[in-house]
Amino acid sequence: MTVLRVILGDQLSARLDIVAGADKGRDVFLLAEVMTEATYVRHHVKKIAFLFSAMRHFAEALRNVGHAVRYVALDDDGNSQSLDGEILRAVEALGPGRVVVTEPGEWRLREGFEALRLALPVPLDILPDTRFLCSHPDFNAWAEGRRELRMEYFYREMRRRHQILMEPDGKPSGGRWNFDAENRKPPKAGLHSPRRLSFRKDDITLAVLDLVRRRFPDGYGRLEPFHFAVTRRQARRELDHFITHILPGFGDYQDAMVTGEPYLRHSLLSAYINAGLLYPLEVCRKAEAAYRDGHAPINAAEGFIRQILGWREYVRGIYWRFMPGYVERNALGATESLPWFYWSGETHMACMREAFAHTYDHAYSHHIQRLMITGNFALLAGIDPKAVHEWYLAVYADAYEWVEAPNTIGMALHADGGLLASKPYAASGNYINRMSNFCDGCVYDPSVSIGGKACPFNSLYWDFMARHRERLSGNARMPYVYGNWVRMGADKQMALRAQAKAHRVAMREGRL
Repeated sequence: MTVLRVILGDQLSARLDIVAGADKGRDVFLLAEVMTEATYVRHHVKKIAFLFSAMRHFAEALRNVGHAVRYVALDDDGNSQSLDGEILRAVEALGPGRVVVTEPGEWRLREGFEALRLALPVPLDILPDTRFLCSHPDFNAWAEGRRELRMEYFYREMRRRHQILMEPDGKPSGGRWNFDAENRKPPKAGLHSPRRLSFRKDDITLAVLDLVRRRFPDGYGRLEPFHFAVTRRQARRELDHFITHILPGFGDYQDAMVTGEPYLRHSLLSAYINAGLLYPLEVCRKAEAAYRDGHAPINAAEGFIRQILGWREYVRGIYWRFMPGYVERNALGATESLPWFYWSGETHMACMREAFAHTYDHAYSHHIQRLMITGNFALLAGIDPKAVHEWYLAVYADAYEWVEAPNTIGMALHADGGLLASKPYAASGNYINRMSNFCDGCVYDPSVSIGGKACPFNSLYWDFMARHRERLSGNARMPYVYGNWVRMGADKQMALRAQAKAHRVAMREGRL
C-alpha cells in the first residue's frame, strides 16, 4: 500500500518520523510550492526564496537516497496553488492507501488538515513534530495548576531534563541558572559584526531567485544579495562558523544595536532551526561544548542556549496551549492602524528607520530591535496587536506563527494581559540611546520630551503609562515608574500627554 507523505516547507528534516519511517520502494513524498502559502501574509521575498530553494534541495536529497518524490513547483502546469488542492491531486494521481503529514506549526494549517480528512477518500494521519524538545503533553503537564507560566522556571526544567549546562551534583554550570544581567552591555566604539558566510548559488537557487523575481515583482523586501544556506550541509557550516567565530562575544553585546550592523554577534541560525535544517538539541550541545572547552564564556553559552532550549520551546508551548484565541487577544485595547512606515521605512525616527532597513534588506532584525524598537513603538502608540502580529509574521525569514505570535502579542505588546511577560516591555528614548548609536544625528533628541525636537518614544511612554495606570499600578515592578509620574505634577503630565497626542496625529498622517 502506497503512503503519500506530505512535507511542508518548514519541515525539511530527515529525522522526522514521516521521513525516517518511509518505505523507499512504496511511499511517495509530496512537496508543493503554492501561492496560498506564499501570500497569506505579505511575505518577504527573501523568505519565499529561502524556503522554495531549501524545499527543492531537500527534495533532491530525498531522491538521492532512493525515495520517490512528487515535487510541484509554483509555475508547474496544473498547480492548484493550495496545499489541500495538491494533496487531493496527488491522491487522485497516485491512489495511495493513506496520507501522512507532520503536525504543522500554525493553527490554521492544523485546522485545514482536520477539514481535509473529510474530503479525502483515504485516511489522513497527523504525526507529532519530534524536532521539538518539549511535547505538547509535557508542556501542558508542566503548566497545569501553575498560577504563572514564567519561562525561567520552564527553562530550568528543560536544562535538567536534557542535562545541558548541568554539573554532576545537579547544580547549574557556573553556579547560576541565568547570566542575563551580564548580557546587557551598551555598544562600545567600533563594535561591528565579524565576517559572515555567503553561500554559492547553484542552479536550483538561481532558478528560484528568477522565479521569485518574476512572480512577486511587487513583493516586500530586497531579494538580492541572497546569502542564505539552503541545505543542511550549508546550515551546519553556518552553525560551526557561529560557534567558532561569533559565540564568544555573543553574551556581552546581545542587546546592543549599531547603525549599519544588522547582525552584530547574533547567530542567524533561527531560520534554519525553524525550517528543519538544524536541530535545536545539536545547536545547544555545540554551544555547551564551546563553554566546556574554554572557547566561550558562560554568559555567552548560557544566554544563547536559553533562547533555544528555554524561550523557543516555551513560546511554542504557550501558542498551542492557548490557541486559537491567543492571536485575537488585545488586553490593552490597542486600536491604532499599523503605520505605513512599517512597510515603507519612511520615518524621521532614526532607530525605527534603521530597524526597518535591516528588515527590508535582510528579512532579519535581531531580537532587541524587534522587541525594543519596532515592538516598543507599537506598544506605546497603541497599535492594533493583530496588525503588528501579521507584519512580523510577514517580514522575517524565521517567522512562523507558533514562534512569532507569542513573541509579538505576549512579549512585545503585552496584549495577552501578562500571561507571558510579568510587565510590559515599555521604554523611553533613554533606553534606545543607551543601548545603541541610533540617536546620533536623529532629528529627535532622546533627552527632550516636549517640543519640536522631542523624541516620540518619551511622551508616548508616559502617555502609555497614564492610559494604563489602573491596570499596571498594582504590578510589583511598576511603583517606581508611577512614583515618577506623580512627582511630575499635573502641568507636566498634561504637556506630555498633549505631546503624545501630537505624535500620534503625525504618525497617522505619515509625518513622524
